[in-house]
Amino acid sequence: MSFLIYNAFFLLERVQIGTSQHLFPILIAVLFCTWFIPYAKRKLNKLQQERVLHFFACCISLTVLVFHLHKISLGSYKLKTDLPLYLCSLMGLVIPVFTYFKKYWMYEILVFWIIAGTLQGVITPDAPLGFPSFDYFRYWVVHLGLLIIIFYATFVFKMQPKFKSVFKSFFALQLYIILMVATNYILNANYFYLNKKPQSASILDYFGEWPSYIIVSKLIIMPYFLLIYFPFYIFKRKKAA
Repeated sequence: MSFLIYNAFFLLERVQIGTSQHLFPILIAVLFCTWFIPYAKRKLNKLQQERVLHFFACCISLTVLVFHLHKISLGSYKLKTDLPLYLCSLMGLVIPVFTYFKKYWMYEILVFWIIAGTLQGVITPDAPLGFPSFDYFRYWVVHLGLLIIIFYATFVFKMQPKFKSVFKSFFALQLYIILMVATNYILNANYFYLNKKPQSASILDYFGEWPSYIIVSKLIIMPYFLLIYFPFYIFKRKKAA
């Protein structure tokens, strides 16, 4: 118990895989999600369902915005490392656009981006500072919040990707990568880890050094998206049977 208290209040170090700092927010998100989604389906009307999700998305976006404004106020903000251009931060900033308009084409893109990218961030966190730093809370609010939103849209709004959605999301990701290549060139930066792997452990560690890990990653993105689509395909087949 004393060890957990020490972690909770005094430990400020990189979040390690499998530690209490890693697993506790995931447990909280799972418990919240298993309550939040069924409650919204059973107890809320359509307008309330839309409003509560939009409010939740705005909280995520506000967390990202306040984090960056806070860092700017400290005078330590750097354009080459701190802009909210990493995929999860960018999605966290703009997710209220999806929850407000609820366009299906947005869902088609986000369902694969969020499950593929954000889930990776949850399994192998890249949070430099541990509990109770602002960066720690920002990291988990964004990553776990995005997953909750996409699951909510899937189960409450009953949105589901189609087979062609896999390709739409893939090509949208290529456009994002092109923009990040240009941004990295202009700022001499490493957004989306296109010039260097993250310092924390990640699946990229198994794909070799630069540029091998980029090539391998691009080759497995489509199969990865297809794997994400597979449960939706099975569900549709069973429903049609």
